[in-house]
Amino acid sequence: MRPLPHFVQIALTLMVAVASALLCRWLRTPIPWMLGPLLGVAACSIFGAPMRSSGYLRNAGQWIIGAALGLYFTAEVGQLVVSLWWAIVLGIFWALALGYGFGLWLQRRSAADLPALSARDLRATTYFAGAIGGASEMALMADRNHARTDLVAASHSLRLVMVVVCLPFGMQWFQSHWGLHVNSSLLPGPRLLLWPGIFYLAMATCAGALFMRAIKRNNPWFMGPLLVAMGLTLSGIQWTAISSEMSNMAQLFIGISLGVRFKREFVRTAPKWLLSVAMGTLGMILASVVFGWALAWGTGLHPATLILGTSPGGIAEMAITAKVLELGAPVVTAFQVCRLIAVLLIVAPLYQWVAVPEQADRAAAKP
Repeated sequence: MRPLPHFVQIALTLMVAVASALLCRWLRTPIPWMLGPLLGVAACSIFGAPMRSSGYLRNAGQWIIGAALGLYFTAEVGQLVVSLWWAIVLGIFWALALGYGFGLWLQRRSAADLPALSARDLRATTYFAGAIGGASEMALMADRNHARTDLVAASHSLRLVMVVVCLPFGMQWFQSHWGLHVNSSLLPGPRLLLWPGIFYLAMATCAGALFMRAIKRNNPWFMGPLLVAMGLTLSGIQWTAISSEMSNMAQLFIGISLGVRFKREFVRTAPKWLLSVAMGTLGMILASVVFGWALAWGTGLHPATLILGTSPGGIAEMAITAKVLELGAPVVTAFQVCRLIAVLLIVAPLYQWVAVPEQADRAAAKP
């Protein structure tokens, strides 16, 4: 049987995603326009349906979300974020320590299950699989150090999806039982969609994305629009808001891009490895809840904001959760962006500084 053309697969995936989003909306799940497509597309893909994500649509989703988050950074919010520099630094150290511990957990759990890997390759695989960074960046670093990139990518995909699913439901439960009242000053500046302001914002943020792409930065279609919109808002320029319909569409595209990672082959990829990743991820989520709560006590911010800001999830996904549930999106974004930059800069040198000497010491200790 001939495979369906790419555009037919994309159209089919979009239909599944929209139906899943509407179902989740009817069920009143949190962030239905991202969780619905993620879970619906993943389920269909695992069962063999030809699900396909479009890179153009994924970029458009990141573009819209990046621009929307940048609109939160009013002058008042900017002062708040700057005053939290010490908490952001603590969050960076927390992420590095958490990822390092997760990597050690995976190494101890998987040593007997992956006998084909040498001690060095196993350490590289578990180290980069545990680091809390982007899946593509960590897989690239892992490949440079002769690790199993398929296991690294699987670890990050499963971790990200578990965090994206667990935390919004946890926040929704907390909200229904205890209430969540976050500082109203953390809401975005512009509130109405205006013309031609939306055109000016689109052109400016697109230029930011193309510039970031030209200098080969990570996540250019998210980081470029975010930085441009942030700079405009901090300068007092508020051309327009971004409508909820546009935000929902962007969430749908991002949800699809996460869901298509899960194919039938994914389930067959070292089941014990995936079980270890799942167990370790749950442990990291619980530890991050405790850490976020303690950091909230020290900063005076709401625990929900700091839990999302220090969670082992992705920037866009955690920021979307904070945006939709109104849980301090700019603070969450600042924490997640600073953490990502630090991890990308530090993880590889840290591996050479810590993990490689560990391997040498272990080899020397052998009789």
